[in-house]
Amino acid sequence: SGGLTKRGNLRQGTACLSTLPSVSAGNGCGHTLLTPHSGTLSSKNYPGTYPNHTMCCWRLQAPPGTSLLLAFGDVDLEPSEHCAHSSLLLADPQTGTAYGPYCRNSVPSAPLLVTNSSTVTVLFNSTSHRSGRGLLVSYATSQHPGTHYTQEHISPDPPLTMCFSVYCPAGCKDIHGDIWGNPSQGYRDTSVLCKAAVHAGVIADELGGQVTLSREKGITLYESAFANGLRSKRGSLSEKRLVFHKVCCLLSPACDDVLEVVTFNASSWWHEVDVLGQDRAWVAERAALSTTGHSWAAEPGAEAAWLELDLGTRRNVTGIITKGSSEQHDYYVTSYHVSSSRDGKNWRPYRGSSGQEDKVFEGNADSQGEVSNTFIPPIIARYIR
Repeated sequence: SGGLTKRGNLRQGTACLSTLPSVSAGNGCGHTLLTPHSGTLSSKNYPGTYPNHTMCCWRLQAPPGTSLLLAFGDVDLEPSEHCAHSSLLLADPQTGTAYGPYCRNSVPSAPLLVTNSSTVTVLFNSTSHRSGRGLLVSYATSQHPGTHYTQEHISPDPPLTMCFSVYCPAGCKDIHGDIWGNPSQGYRDTSVLCKAAVHAGVIADELGGQVTLSREKGITLYESAFANGLRSKRGSLSEKRLVFHKVCCLLSPACDDVLEVVTFNASSWWHEVDVLGQDRAWVAERAALSTTGHSWAAEPGAEAAWLELDLGTRRNVTGIITKGSSEQHDYYVTSYHVSSSRDGKNWRPYRGSSGQEDKVFEGNADSQGEVSNTFIPPIIARYIR
């Protein structure tokens, strides 16, 4: 099973025909993120049972001169003769070369399929069935070999503290699986590796990328954290843990230093009068994360409120940490945009790695915890708003 076969026309394959570089079509498509260099695709409801009488067709298009590598994270389709009831079929429409069909009794012969084509069509079909998680597949180009989802896929097993590198495809943030730990202490080794990399801020989910990490001695307790749109879990002792290394930190240990803010400014601030008639100003300067007591707050009812930080000179800004104000008032910011300026007059909205629209950062869900968000790519500016 899993061999190379020649087939005729693909069933319902025309659903993938498009002038777009990569596209998906059909009522059986699950979580899907397709980019020219990598991506992730799954059947509907994965890892729950996929629906009856459904199909999805993904057309993958890599840049000219490269070929596609596909990693089978999971193929669990109900078995049938010749996979007639539910099947996964991959094909190069230009040459007519096909791989599969695959199902539970005819699985791919290897977890990684190396093609000689820059275009691959992935077709999933189902009829009536009772069981099956469906499929989870990732891909990358020949420029980025070594696509992984979990720690178990890494081979050979590197020794403790030794750095190694894997390539994480785009779209790992929303795949099924848990992570335990946080960027500062590392992650339990049972965490989904590439999902943890997004949480740690070493890659952007929209693009994926090469990840450098080491497997180090485990710790007694892993604390949970909310970062880059993901909530990690609180975890118990493990024998080993995963520690991610930003490339810039390997070259410059100071790249994660907390930047000094010369001046705080804001659109407005709240002048609170307490029950004793005393005035308390929630001014912009109180927005510094290390400030004790109350924080900055905009004037009640103010729309489009903003906080501005002057870093004194042009700096390389790689991320932001936010926290609410828990003193007497349960205040916190749930989401925000970021803009930057080099002169304090002309402002540029931050659009992240996609570059298509202004990025909305997910903020806090309570006034107690800290939330981290990473800028990929970094912001080079003197003023941040």
